[in-house]
Amino acid sequence: MRFADAVVPAEWATGELAHAEFHGGRTETGPMTWAQQVMWRAAALSKTQHLFLNLRRVLPVPRRAVADVSSVVHAIGLLVSRHGALRTRVREIDAAACQETAAAGQLPVLLVDGAGDGSGDGSEAARELIRTLGDAAFDHGREWPVRFALVVVDGRVRQIVVVFSHSTVDAYAVDVVLRDLRLILLRGELRTPAGWQSMDVARQQHGPDQWRSRRAVRYWTRQYARLSGTPLDEIGPELAPRLRRGVLVSSAVAISARMIAARHGVTVSTVLLAATTALAAGPAGRDLCGLFNMSHNRFRPEYATAVANLGQIGFCVLDVSDRPSFFALLPRIYQVALDGYLHAYYDTAAMRRSFEEIGHDYATAFLPYYYFNDVRLPGGNALDDAVNVPESAVRAATVGSTFRWTDGLDRSSWHLLTHVVDEPDAVGLTLSVDTRFRTPDTVEPFLRELEALLVEAAYRDVPWPWRPPAGHRS
Repeated sequence: MRFADAVVPAEWATGELAHAEFHGGRTETGPMTWAQQVMWRAAALSKTQHLFLNLRRVLPVPRRAVADVSSVVHAIGLLVSRHGALRTRVREIDAAACQETAAAGQLPVLLVDGAGDGSGDGSEAARELIRTLGDAAFDHGREWPVRFALVVVDGRVRQIVVVFSHSTVDAYAVDVVLRDLRLILLRGELRTPAGWQSMDVARQQHGPDQWRSRRAVRYWTRQYARLSGTPLDEIGPELAPRLRRGVLVSSAVAISARMIAARHGVTVSTVLLAATTALAAGPAGRDLCGLFNMSHNRFRPEYATAVANLGQIGFCVLDVSDRPSFFALLPRIYQVALDGYLHAYYDTAAMRRSFEEIGHDYATAFLPYYYFNDVRLPGGNALDDAVNVPESAVRAATVGSTFRWTDGLDRSSWHLLTHVVDEPDAVGLTLSVDTRFRTPDTVEPFLRELEALLVEAAYRDVPWPWRPPAGHRS
């Protein structure tokens, strides 16, 4: 497909553009991957989902790289030629949604002068670009699924801003792509074969892996039957947008979670999920909790370096009827979360049909339960047994924690959602609440309480219902 057949985002209307040429095999059309099916449906149902579906990164150009504009644009062309997923668009053909990989074409690259941004290296201009380009929804049927912008200072490209559509990549694929781009910039080429692409994954899923999907569907329906289906009580009319979202950025959470993980032999993600579950479920006094978590689905060797969207939602049921302490909760959370991850690889259309066949409205069946997604970069779960920070220092760090509101969402399958992201020397915790069931003024106290629970648990156990002593709350 030539450049004339693609779309230049409106945000680029006044910018200078270069064009990265790519050539990569043949044009191919095929079914969507299972994760793409979820993305497509979410984008169709919600006007705000792109706030989650757009993956934003800034790559500083290595000092040893040839970094004139022409060379960097050429490197981008080589990258897109290498990875078919970066030239794959999701569109409807004959009323059926599918993905289409282009054999050749041109990708627009925005050029921005960063000399006057005050940073010296264009980093401030890059931060502004990542917001502007990342906040705009992709036109998945017409636009290429990746946007590039180059920040130029004194004739040299200093920063490469990249915004990926979640339509054909996930966070793990983004890491693969950026690693390859860095190597191409340094070496001028990359001769090793690329990993599986989105089209390869779709062929596997719609063929040999159907049995895996059937197994996951059986697991989900069996686990869901254990839950009581307790309805949520609406507290009033919903606000617009329906879900309000607040963000707590905390170095104390980052330190405490690493300390707890290292001492108990679990991952940082497990610790954060346990704390979120404790605060969401403890006050309600439930015996069984329905938890939904995001799985990267990269357990298989052929998927380790795949450039595709493989992430799907896992589901597990946690039994807390014996009222365990927080330390006792950790291995239990680890085990049920692992079960959820291992059964998070399925045909989403088949899963929907299975719930509808047993009388559940798939759109609302999960509202009473909780969703957790740790989207920190790979490596954020690494254990650090050297972490041993004095309690007074960690408690003092809570003073520097900051809370802010962020853009809301117009719909979700859950009434309470937690997202975890990397922040410099900290983590960012985003809590989203459905205003039909929780008021916005509960968001900041929930996040502050979560921080306090983790700080307390870094030094001593916390009994059910997992509330830190009042004097130790943030």
